[in-house]
Amino acid sequence: MLKSIRLMSVLGIGFVFLTTGVMAGDWPRFLGPGDNAKADQGDAKGFWKGESLEKMWEFPKGKGWACPAVVGPRVIVFHRIQGEEVLDCLDVTSGKVLWHLAYQAPYRDRYGSSDGPRSSPVVSGSRVFSFGVTGLLHCVDLQSGEVKWKRDLSKDYAMKPNFFGHGGTPLIIDGRVIVPIGGTEDRCVVALDEQSGKELWIASHPWGAGYASPVAATTGAKREGKPRGLVFAGGESRPPTGGLLCIELETGKVLGEMPHRSKIAESVNAASPLVVGSTVFTTEAYGSGGVMSEIQGDGSLRKLWGTSKLGSQFMTPLEKDGFIFGFDGQNPQLAELVCLDAKTGEQKWRDDLGGKVGRANLVDLGESGLLALGEFGELLRLKVDASGAKVEQRLRLFDAPETWTMPVLAGGRLFVTQNEPGRDRSPARVICFGK
Repeated sequence: MLKSIRLMSVLGIGFVFLTTGVMAGDWPRFLGPGDNAKADQGDAKGFWKGESLEKMWEFPKGKGWACPAVVGPRVIVFHRIQGEEVLDCLDVTSGKVLWHLAYQAPYRDRYGSSDGPRSSPVVSGSRVFSFGVTGLLHCVDLQSGEVKWKRDLSKDYAMKPNFFGHGGTPLIIDGRVIVPIGGTEDRCVVALDEQSGKELWIASHPWGAGYASPVAATTGAKREGKPRGLVFAGGESRPPTGGLLCIELETGKVLGEMPHRSKIAESVNAASPLVVGSTVFTTEAYGSGGVMSEIQGDGSLRKLWGTSKLGSQFMTPLEKDGFIFGFDGQNPQLAELVCLDAKTGEQKWRDDLGGKVGRANLVDLGESGLLALGEFGELLRLKVDASGAKVEQRLRLFDAPETWTMPVLAGGRLFVTQNEPGRDRSPARVICFGK
């Protein structure tokens, strides 16, 4: 069981923020520019026309499961090489290294998992942010790689030990870098000034830091209200505690909570909250399933429905045309793609897609359907609706375990991360497909 949850920190982990200056086709953060795993329609329509994909370049990577960030001509890769966490900035057309930043970050995973970063880099304006497995937060200049500021949050807030190191990722919005820390004295979430790294506020709550990426939600009849932060918390504790928090972003006040955690101590909350209008869907494996909560006017949370049909271990589901699609299953042998009615939670269907796909990350291609990257390196394009799923295209990119990283579709190119050596002895790498 412990081995099976080691990746929780991976794919639910990415930096999520709202910012200006993002161009169509950019993928500046985990789950994409809209925080909903939806690709730009120009990219979605034309990137996979034939049976195969053309490889442009590949970049050898170290340990970790971070999702690349792609903005304009730059690709940011966050990984670990020996005892150092590394940020590499690559040229999008050639894969050539434009700048390289490495710093010491001693860490050894107590469950034998990878000691690489769980979270993904994020680009906000002219800066890159990275949050490492030991709790080191860096703010780096996008053009040069110069460190603007850094914080050791584990030291500063006495962050409690967690199963696989630290990986709860910041929400960057309105000049604030908001980080789930799970520190002592109920220091649950902290907000730092984006320009200087200075503390702005602390949200007080006893739940520890999970591995899910926080998101922002703006609600109201015309969605005219102020955005609020949604944090899916739940770190190591006995008995296990955790769930969804709704936080006022200006002050850090906790406005609402919705308990959601497995009764099994060796479990974590890793899939990011999925915002659907004025509601939010959270999901966790180990028997706790999914919960749909309504964000009320005062920020409090009200449970609308719960289901045992979709318990995602770490891949974040997505919403499309009024339905929620996600992979249910604690292990690859039992994983199935599930469709739920977003209003009622009713299961419409479940499909293992022919088997051997395992759990997969999903990207919404709009009219072109869904893109699914299975955890062993198989890529599929699906057409889905309330009646079922149809496999339109299928391609084995490589055969390697722990392909848990979200694929990135940006600027007409597909970026896929192979985290472990393949059976054909291919190395861990980032691969760019396109023209």
